[in-house]
Amino acid sequence: MPNRLAHETSPYLLQHADNPVDWWPWSEEAFEEARRSDRPVLLSVGYSSCHWCHVMAHESFEDEATADFLNAHFVNVKVDREERPDVDAVYMEAVQAATGQGGWPMTVFLTPEAEPFYFGTYFPPAPRHGMPSFRQVLEGVRSAWTDRRDEVAEVAGKIVRDLAGRDISYGGTEAPGEQELAQALLGLTREYDPQRGGFGGAPKFPPSMVIEFLLRHHARTGAEGALQMAQDTCERMARGGIYDQLGGGFARYSVDRDWVVPHFEKMLYDNALLCRVYAHLWRATGSDLARRVALETADFMVRELRTEQGGFASALDADSDDGTGRHVEGAYYVWTPGQLREALGDDDAELAARYFGVTEEGTFEEGASVLQLPQRDEVFEAGRIASVRQRLLERRASRPAPGRDDKVVAAWNGLAIAALAETGAYFDRPDLVEAAVGAADLLVRVHFDDQARLTRTSKDGRAGANAGVLEDYGDVAEGFLALASVTGEGVWLDFAGFLLDHVLARFVDEESGALYDTAADAERLIRRPQDPTDNAVPSGWSAAAGALLGYAAHTGSEPHRRAAERALGVVKALGPRVPRFIGWGLAVAEALLDGPREVAVVGPSLSDEATKTLHRTALLGTAPGAVVAVGAAESDEFPLLADRPLQQGEPAAYVCRNFTCDAPTTDPERLREALSS
Repeated sequence: MPNRLAHETSPYLLQHADNPVDWWPWSEEAFEEARRSDRPVLLSVGYSSCHWCHVMAHESFEDEATADFLNAHFVNVKVDREERPDVDAVYMEAVQAATGQGGWPMTVFLTPEAEPFYFGTYFPPAPRHGMPSFRQVLEGVRSAWTDRRDEVAEVAGKIVRDLAGRDISYGGTEAPGEQELAQALLGLTREYDPQRGGFGGAPKFPPSMVIEFLLRHHARTGAEGALQMAQDTCERMARGGIYDQLGGGFARYSVDRDWVVPHFEKMLYDNALLCRVYAHLWRATGSDLARRVALETADFMVRELRTEQGGFASALDADSDDGTGRHVEGAYYVWTPGQLREALGDDDAELAARYFGVTEEGTFEEGASVLQLPQRDEVFEAGRIASVRQRLLERRASRPAPGRDDKVVAAWNGLAIAALAETGAYFDRPDLVEAAVGAADLLVRVHFDDQARLTRTSKDGRAGANAGVLEDYGDVAEGFLALASVTGEGVWLDFAGFLLDHVLARFVDEESGALYDTAADAERLIRRPQDPTDNAVPSGWSAAAGALLGYAAHTGSEPHRRAAERALGVVKALGPRVPRFIGWGLAVAEALLDGPREVAVVGPSLSDEATKTLHRTALLGTAPGAVVAVGAAESDEFPLLADRPLQQGEPAAYVCRNFTCDAPTTDPERLREALSS
C-alpha cells in the first residue's frame, strides 16, 4: 500500500511511495506527529539520480523488518534535496561540522523541534569497512532517545547554538578590484593540473564557472595563461569519458584525475553551464571543438531533457538495466570489444576501438570501456567515423534507458535558457532560441504567482509546493536577461526586473548587503541558510549579483547596481583564498571591472539584414558581462534604445560604459573592436 509520498510531485519521493516505510514529506504535520507520539524524526535526504541513495533504498527502505522498526520508533521524513535546497543546506552544514564530510544519501536524526542530534550519510545493511549497520544505528538512537533524553537534548541544543554562531565573514561591502582578481588567477594557477586540465585531484568536477572567469579575465586583461587553462581543460574534458562521445552532454564528474570514468548521471545544470562555456570559448577562439561540443550539448538537452510542457527535466540517472534485470551504473554508456563487433562488424569495430579508446581489459568494470577520444597521430576518415558513431548510437538506443527525473527546477531552467539562447544566436540555430523561449514561457506560466514570486519546481505542468530560493531568482533572471539580448523582446527584461525586485526586498540584509538563500518570509528552519560559495551551480548569492549587475546595465538602476557591488564584497574576501569555489562570483567581478558595457543596436526593423549583422556582432563581443539591446529606432522596448537614432538612415550601434559613450558606428568591424579591446 502506498505511503504518504504517493501524491508528491518529486520523482525522488515517488520512487519511495511504495516503500514499506511510512514516509512523511517534510511538513509541520510530520513534526506534530513526532511531538504527539514522543518519537525522534529520521530525516533522509537524497535525489533521484543518486546511485547510493538507490542502494540504501533497496537494502534498507524496501526491507520489511527494517521498515517495521522505523515505523515503530521514528517519524520518517523523506526530502528531495533538489526541491528543498534550504532544508538540505541547513542539515548538511550540521553533518559536515560534526563529521568533517557530507554527501547523499544524508541521514539525520532530529528532535520533534527539528534539532539534529545524530548524523550520517549511507549506512549499510550489515557492518562493513568500520561502518555500523543501519539497524545498529537505529537501535543506538532509539536507546539514547529512550534512556538518555537529557543527553540528546543537550547535544541538539549545542549543535543549534554552534550553527547559529557560524556567521560568514563577508569581507565588507567593497567589490574586488584588479589586485584580488589577479590573486585569484594566481591561486588557480597553483591548483591547476597541467598534464590533464582541471583543478585538484580525483574526483574531478567540471569547473564551468571557473572557466567562465578565466575567459572573462583573458578578455579584459589579455592574460594568455588564463585562456590556456580554459582551453586545455575544455579540450581534456571533451576528449574524456566524462563527455558522452555518441550522444553529447556531460556526466556529473570524473572519479579519476584523467576524466576517463565518469559518475554517469547527467544533470541539467552541468550541461547548461558547460554548453554556455564552450559557446563562449568558441566566441573567444573560434575553436572547432568548442563549437561542436556546445552544439552537441545543446542538442542533448533539447532531445533528452525537454519535457512535454517545454521545460527541462532535472537529470538522467547513472544506473540502468544491463539487459539481465540488474540495475548497474553506466550500463547504458559503456562498450566491450565484443559489443562493438556485434554492432559494427569486425573491421569497423577495430576502427571504433582505436578511435574511442576501447580496450580488451576495459577502462571501467567487467572489461567494459567508457568511450573517449584519445590523442592519436592516426588520421581517421570522417565519413567512416560518422557512420560508426551513428550505428553505435542506434544500437545504444535499443538498450534500456536510464530513468529521467522529470521535475522542472526553476534555477536550472534559467541556466538552460541562457545557454540555449546564446548558443542558438551564435551558431544560427533559431530552434535552440525557440527552445529557450519555450522554457521561459513555462516558468512564467507555471512557476510565477500573481506577484512574480517563484515556485521552486513543477512536474507535468503542475507547480510544486515549495517556494523558490535565491538561486531560482538569480538564475532565472540571468536566463531572461540573456533571452532579452538575443530576441530583442523587452518583456524578458521586465520579468527579470520583477524577480530582482523580490531579491532586493526579501533576500538582502539591508545593513551588511549580504544575501540569504531563503526569503525573509520563508519557512523558518533552525538556521536561515546562507552560502556564497559556488559548488555544482552558481550560489544564489553570485547568481543574484550577476543578474542585478546586468539588469542595472540595461536600465541604469542605481539600487540594483549598488546591491550587486555590495554582494561582491564576499568575492573580495574569498576570491584570493578559495578561487575554485567562487568562480561565478569572480566572473561577475570581471564584468563589474569592465563596466559592464552597454550596447544598443538600432535599425529600421529586427528583420533588416544590416541590423541583424550588427546585432550578431554585438552578441559575439567578448567584453565581460556586456548587455545588448536591439530594436527599431525610437522603440521603447528597452531603456538603452532611448534617444538612439539611425545614422544617415543606416542601422547603428552605440557602446557605453561607466557613463561614457563611444561615437555610434554603422560598421560591424568597428563594433567588434569596441567590444574586444
